[in-house]
Amino acid sequence: MEGAAPTLTPDTRIFRDVFNASPIGIAVENLEGQPLFVNRAFCEMLGFSEEELRSKHCVDFSPPEDAEKDWALFQQLRAGSIDHYQLEKRYFRRDGSLVWGNLSISSLKGYPSPLVLAMVEDITAKKTAEEARFRHAAVLESSQDAIISMNLDAVISSWNLGAELIFGYAEAEVIGKPITILIPPELRDEENKILERLSEGGRIEHYETKRVTKTGKTVDVSLILGPIKDSTDGLVGFSKIAHDITQRKQAEEALCQLNRTLGEQTELLRAREELLKIFVKSVPAGVAMLDRDMRYLQVSDRFCADYSIDSSQVLGRSHYEVLADIPDRWKEIHRRALEGETLRADEDCWQRGGGTTWVRWEVRPWRRADGSIGGILIFAEDITRGKDLEQALSSLSRKLIESQEQERARIGRELHDDINQRLAMLAIGLDRLQNNPLEVVSRLQELREETMAISSEVQALSHELHASKLEYLGVVSGMKSWCKEFSERQKMEIDFRSDVSSALPFEIGLSLFRVLQEALHNVVKHSGVKRADVQVVEQSNEVRLTVGDSGCGFDIEAATRGSGLGLISMKERAQLVSGQLSIESKPMKGTSIHVRVPFK
Repeated sequence: MEGAAPTLTPDTRIFRDVFNASPIGIAVENLEGQPLFVNRAFCEMLGFSEEELRSKHCVDFSPPEDAEKDWALFQQLRAGSIDHYQLEKRYFRRDGSLVWGNLSISSLKGYPSPLVLAMVEDITAKKTAEEARFRHAAVLESSQDAIISMNLDAVISSWNLGAELIFGYAEAEVIGKPITILIPPELRDEENKILERLSEGGRIEHYETKRVTKTGKTVDVSLILGPIKDSTDGLVGFSKIAHDITQRKQAEEALCQLNRTLGEQTELLRAREELLKIFVKSVPAGVAMLDRDMRYLQVSDRFCADYSIDSSQVLGRSHYEVLADIPDRWKEIHRRALEGETLRADEDCWQRGGGTTWVRWEVRPWRRADGSIGGILIFAEDITRGKDLEQALSSLSRKLIESQEQERARIGRELHDDINQRLAMLAIGLDRLQNNPLEVVSRLQELREETMAISSEVQALSHELHASKLEYLGVVSGMKSWCKEFSERQKMEIDFRSDVSSALPFEIGLSLFRVLQEALHNVVKHSGVKRADVQVVEQSNEVRLTVGDSGCGFDIEAATRGSGLGLISMKERAQLVSGQLSIESKPMKGTSIHVRVPFK
């Protein structure tokens, strides 16, 4: 009967035990896509029983758009044009929720009826981390604040668009340069003390100082600095967020100058309040002027913009009426200011209906010509974006550590689920030879080949982790050797061509090597073809790497919106050596990865 599981003989029970012991979901299907066997891990992943899963068709497991991609590749497998493929797709659970799985499909030949082996690894946590990382990266890139990371030698390793806007340097101009290019000569000792404090594990919050731009202009900045640590809590660098406070400083200086002027020129005392109103209206910072009853006398345009109020409709109204959700603790601050105190906070949170707003504020009294307190001035700067960026940067570091741990877990699973199980099967084969000496001659070569295959897999895994070939053979020869081993393992053709006469620095070679690895793994998993072209050439003081295939391709814009760690890591690898990475791809038109790195 269709869908019924074949009866297992005693000789095959051990394979069923291994099948059910695997922590990765496994299903054996016929060429119609009907499951015949499913293991325990697959049932637990989706929340269905074995009988329920065997009653389904493979396209019933996923949403239509994912099932369509899977079924198109399955048809190629059934037609014999490919013998395996990989695909990341979503699966329905019994409760209707979705989980992400990394699906690997292979043909099982040599049986009376052709079969298909499907292995599914739960990658939901990985996809969640990828999406979070992409969101955080988008926040960092869209920030108007400068976000900079440095290594332990205070050499710049990342530089966002906000940093370019504030300091005038393009990213390519500063990567690899010391952070001291932004420090005024008279403040070099200050920076050394900052780095010393960070090296001891400390953080620096809202430190106001001065920095210089590419043109030599001095800007006032507020700094947030902290350490960057790896998964073992080891210090690997420092992060810096610089917020341009030049306008605020100018406003404060203008207010001080106004106060000095009013204090020195007695003939202007009667005009003091009106001049103060004019100043508040025109200042480019968030300022509100209120009387003793907390009614608005004047507000700046920036204050209105930050708190979504109309200046023409607030004058004369109560501050507590216009902003009805002000915390009671702030009302106490206002009362103390009306008694003559000046109070301030570098950061304070305000829980509002739309979420948390972070504010840096100062509240001080203003005085009439006779010296009496006429009300208060509120200086308020919305620093919510800066706090969000700080949290995003911290979360991004955490996601990087999680990605590292996931890679370690993947290696552990590969050692356990593949290498360890194959060694166990080899041990079983050797035990059988002990009980059946007559089979030694016939089985010896088979066991030798299996031992050599396991050794090759362990060696290949080692090469994935440590680029030793680059050290021993040189960059180009090491990449060529790895491509040869990879093509043999994956049973694919790689056309490797090179034209490089210079000796490339190891750090450049390592970055290109990691991009090459990621690109070829993507060809195997996503392209649907068994051939790739790799080219490494030296041209115009640059080394250029191209990895291409003629496979199914993908929508670059869609892939960028849901960007996984693969595309991001390739781009970051290129940026680490001041290089550029570009991708050309269209559905069914193939894919090309291009990397250009200056090295002279």
